[in-house]
Amino acid sequence: MSNTDSRFMALALSLGRRGQGLCWPNPAVGCVVVQGDRIVGRGWTQPGGRPHAETMALAQAGQRAKGATAYVTLEPCSHHGETPPCSQALIDAGVARVVAAIEDSDPRVSGQGFERLRMSGIQVKTGVLAEQAARDHAGFFLKTEQGRPFVTLKLASSFDGRIATSSGHSQWITGPEARRAVHAMRSRHDAVMVGAGTARADDPSLTVRDLGIAQQPVRVVISRHLDLPLLSQLARTAMDVPLWLCHGPGADIERLKAWEGIGAKLLPCAVRGTQVDAADILQQLGKAGLTRVFCEGGGALAASLLAADLVDELVGYTAGLGIGAEGLPMIGTLGLNRLEQAPRFKLLETRQIGPDIEHRWTRSL
Repeated sequence: MSNTDSRFMALALSLGRRGQGLCWPNPAVGCVVVQGDRIVGRGWTQPGGRPHAETMALAQAGQRAKGATAYVTLEPCSHHGETPPCSQALIDAGVARVVAAIEDSDPRVSGQGFERLRMSGIQVKTGVLAEQAARDHAGFFLKTEQGRPFVTLKLASSFDGRIATSSGHSQWITGPEARRAVHAMRSRHDAVMVGAGTARADDPSLTVRDLGIAQQPVRVVISRHLDLPLLSQLARTAMDVPLWLCHGPGADIERLKAWEGIGAKLLPCAVRGTQVDAADILQQLGKAGLTRVFCEGGGALAASLLAADLVDELVGYTAGLGIGAEGLPMIGTLGLNRLEQAPRFKLLETRQIGPDIEHRWTRSL
């Protein structure tokens, strides 16, 4: 793999990440068009999923795309949807070479985009920074292959693993720097998800604040009985920022009508035991188009996702204070008897952020 190809693909990946949280249900793709050693076009998937990255980069390049190399983070599409296929746009632009990070697992594409390019005489190289591309596009791949979005579980706790005192007081365990980082992570996901207990206890808005973004993530609340306060911040803003409520089949009809009447989207889900089934929640969110979900707890929801092996990335913020055994644990009951039953993750990175520690963990892809 040449250093040049890696360098330009790294740029394409960084551009693609600009679309994360904004372009679902489409993948957040990045594209760079290079003539010689000069960048003549850049693009990433736009809000709402269109225009695609290749279309943006080729439009910027114009006539300079002829004979150029296009670096794309995902195989160019080959099917006609609401827009013509990007593989044909690259052919029509006259590019000489396409370097792609990874093949698209969507059965409508899945190698056909590369084949169309090769049949038109364009040189195709694949696999450049494929591991990073697989992580960046993991949500899209999971939705395509398993019908569910990528799940990031964020947990902020004291040094001894508590998220609140015994009375429920939790503001603030971590410092302002960590809270700002959390808002940035929210903005890179399609949705922010919490359980009913968190919604009732904290009365959160679940919006991204102080970052100047125009498009807010969907707010998802899991509540089997829809026993959520209708005077909450979530209820007051349901018409302004998308609010989706995942509930069980036995939810009170009057509550269903009330929430629907103030603008919430209702997603009926199956129930397992006493809780809304975590696997079905994610299937319903995938059907609705979500590719990346940022879960902020609480403990019962975190436990249900972990127990069902549905957490793809863990992000923890640990503060330097102790609350004690009487405090609320950050993860609810998992019912484990042996350590080998516990879900394990691989450490990605650790950094100090303000007075706190941020640590990120991943499952093996």
